[in-house]
Amino acid sequence: MSDITSILSPGMYVQHPERPEWGTGQVQSNINGRVTVNFPDEGKVVIDGRTVGLIIVTP
Repeated sequence: MSDITSILSPGMYVQHPERPEWGTGQVQSNINGRVTVNFPDEGKVVIDGRTVGLIIVTP
């Protein structure tokens, strides 16, 4: 799990580095490095934080 994944908590906003077309999503949960994010253009996606370094977006 990356350092970034370990600090993600519900309500934070993130972007997927390889899927910019999904837009900015809101973290729903982070359980053992599996991060559920609700993206406006893709819906809810579960991401393995060990393989994808999500980008934190500040509002």
